[in-house]
Amino acid sequence: MARPRTPLLSRELIRDVTLRLVDEHGLDAVSMRRIAAELGVRAPSLYSHYATKEELLDDIADAIGESVDVSGFAENDWQEALRRWARTYRDALAAHPNMVPFLASSPGTRPVSLQASDAIHGGLTRAGWPPRFATMIGASIKYIVIGSAVTSFAGGFDDHIDTYNERYPHLSQAHRLREYAAEIDAESFDLVLESFLRELGRRYEMLP
Repeated sequence: MARPRTPLLSRELIRDVTLRLVDEHGLDAVSMRRIAAELGVRAPSLYSHYATKEELLDDIADAIGESVDVSGFAENDWQEALRRWARTYRDALAAHPNMVPFLASSPGTRPVSLQASDAIHGGLTRAGWPPRFATMIGASIKYIVIGSAVTSFAGGFDDHIDTYNERYPHLSQAHRLREYAAEIDAESFDLVLESFLRELGRRYEMLP
């Protein structure tokens, strides 16, 4: 039996190819026509699997969200649950930085995001946090993670020594930051996360 001249389409295949294109070229550069061309089919072939590009990106967002670990909120250690959530959340976003603007928009409409939010809020309130504080804790982790995932403080410096030597004497070693960017960024994320958790621990002890 002759092999088909075009690949058999599936939602998983379309999703994987789209995510690769987004990773390589960014969200704005990806269209249904470009996805179809990458798959060797015509654009209308995609619409039997995804009605719109937005629906396709929502499916990708859910797939990325499934790698974020919120299972700890079913246990008793809310600090460890926050730590695990934050670190896996950062890893998921850092793996696909071009998807972050879409992931950060309207998360409250996606099933996977809603399930995660429900688990987080439920775990914190069961631990004794008032609902208002639980909401603010979730929001604060999101701010920390998204900021860490989409920007690199260390990677933003020039690696030429002459850039800083004369005019910025206190930055005489800044040219070395790019070389150690991944290490510095990871340790900086841990620093702010652990500082935040310590402050939450202090406030937790003061709850009525």
